[in-house]
Amino acid sequence: MEAKAYLKYLRISPRKVKIVLDLIRGKDTDVAMAILRNTPKAASPELEKLLKSAVANAEHNFSMDASRLYVSECFVCPGPTLKRYMPRAKGSGDRILKRTSHVTLAVAEREDKEVKA
Repeated sequence: MEAKAYLKYLRISPRKVKIVLDLIRGKDTDVAMAILRNTPKAASPELEKLLKSAVANAEHNFSMDASRLYVSECFVCPGPTLKRYMPRAKGSGDRILKRTSHVTLAVAEREDKEVKA
């Protein structure tokens, strides 16, 4: 059983969000939370809130044990792109693409917590 949380229309490029998601994929939720708190990227605070939401969904909706949760799946898809124009030389203009992201994060319960000797 997985509990999911979604973050839509995040005003950060999907390419930049993917870098942070790759750091937490497959990690326990407490380790992933520590990684997000100490990663100096713009997406980190938003993904931290998303992870908290996914953990809360798991506890409240599916009665999962929070100490056994891990990030089972996380990915980012591009959202709608805002198109803006910036004036350039000789009366011309360049298109500026302000990209948005849709992030999906799922947490699941580990079957058995590995005992580290």
